[in-house]
Amino acid sequence: MALTLRLAQDPDADKLLSESPLALLTGMLLDQQYPMEAAFGGPKKIADRIGGLDVHKIAEFDPDEFATLCSTTPAIHRYPGSMAKRIQAVCTYLVDEYDGNPEALWTVGDPDGKEVLKRLKSLPGFGDQKARIFLALLGKQVGVQPAGWREAAGAYGDEGSRRSVADVVDAETLGEVREFKKQAKAAAKQKA
Repeated sequence: MALTLRLAQDPDADKLLSESPLALLTGMLLDQQYPMEAAFGGPKKIADRIGGLDVHKIAEFDPDEFATLCSTTPAIHRYPGSMAKRIQAVCTYLVDEYDGNPEALWTVGDPDGKEVLKRLKSLPGFGDQKARIFLALLGKQVGVQPAGWREAAGAYGDEGSRRSVADVVDAETLGEVREFKKQAKAAAKQKA
């Protein structure tokens, strides 16, 4: 059965995310300080501008040209220059460590959830929280469920939660995730 993600809320961008592990990783990388669906729409913009999404091509791109490409309106992010550097850093890492195969992060050596989390955290721009969310996304929507993935993903792996992009399957769940984040932010302000 073909994978159908609805993270960008745009059929063409979601098709790319569903077919390309690199697009999915790139969308996750862009998902900070920017609306979630716009972040996950970023890989499609890059693919349209360079004729596909190829890890080797992006890693080898001239950094200034790639930054310009990412900054072209509509930009891939509110901080397109710094995100262009991060995307190239991730692609370079994937080429150097995994022969350019993003899926190797969760397939090589039959890793458990803890190991996949460790590998994700080794990616440039992927801190603990982002790595846990991506692991939950893999488990909940992509069908990548190594032993212990829910525990490694923490609360993001909870079944039925509405905490992150891992839980977005349509416009309704996107709204529920936004509401959860809004309430979490309000609670944090009250504690401060």
